[in-house]
Amino acid sequence: MELDLRDRVVVVTGAARGIGAVLAQRFADEGARVTALDLAFPERSPAAATTIRQGLCDVTDPDSVQSAVEAVVQEHGTIDVLVNNAGINVEAPVAEIPWESWRACFDVNVGGVFLMSRAVAPVMQAAGRGRIINAASFAAIVPSVASAAYASSKAAVVQLTRVLASELGPWDITVNSYAPGMVPTAMNGFAEMPAEQQDRLLDTLSLRRWESADDVADLLIFLASDQASYITGALLDVSGGKLATQIPARAHGR
Repeated sequence: MELDLRDRVVVVTGAARGIGAVLAQRFADEGARVTALDLAFPERSPAAATTIRQGLCDVTDPDSVQSAVEAVVQEHGTIDVLVNNAGINVEAPVAEIPWESWRACFDVNVGGVFLMSRAVAPVMQAAGRGRIINAASFAAIVPSVASAAYASSKAAVVQLTRVLASELGPWDITVNSYAPGMVPTAMNGFAEMPAEQQDRLLDTLSLRRWESADDVADLLIFLASDQASYITGALLDVSGGKLATQIPARAHGR
C-alpha cells in the first residue's frame, strides 16, 4: 500500500521545533508541499529552505491565522491537510494555577485548533475534500495530577474534533485527533530525568521505550492519505500501549 502525498498542500502549526518540525519534514519527505507555521523560527538549514516554506503565525490571533492561511492559498491554490500541532503545557495543582496560565493553555491548545480549522474549512469545502488532524494527548484519556489545565484543554480538542468531523463530513473532509504518550521533548524533559524516574514512566508502557516524533508522524501520514478516507471523528491512541493494562511492566519481567 503506497501512501501517495505527492503535491498535497500541508500546513503544520507549532512547527519550528520538536515534534512539529519532525512532522513538517516527514510530510515534505513524502513529496507534500509543506508550510510550517510558528511564532518564530531558528535560522533554517539549506535543506529545509528548499523543501519547507516557513510562515509566522500566532494561532491565538484570528487576524494572524487568517493572514497565514490566505498566504498559503495564494501560493498553492488550496490546502489539503491541516495539522494542528501547536500547544503549550501548564503543570500545577488546581489551587496553584494562575488564571492567566489557565487561559493561555486553552487559548493555544483549543483556541488555536478552533481558529485554524475555522480559517481552513472554507478552503477545503471549496475543494470538496480535506484532512484536519488535531494534536490531543494521552492526558485527554487518563490525566495526571497537576495536569488540570493541559488535560482539560486536550479533552476539549477531542470533542471539538468530533463536532468538526460531522459538520465538515458533507464536503468529504475528515477530522481526527491523536493522542501521543511520552515523546521526550524540551517541554517535558523525559530523557533528562534521573534513571529511576525514567524507569517508573517507562513501566507504564506496553512497548517499553520512549516514543519518537517519527512514531507520531507515521500515523499522521496515514491519516492524511486517501487510504484513511473513511476514518473521521476518531481519537487515535499512539502511546505505545500506555496503561493498556494495570501493570504492563510485568510482561517485561519488571
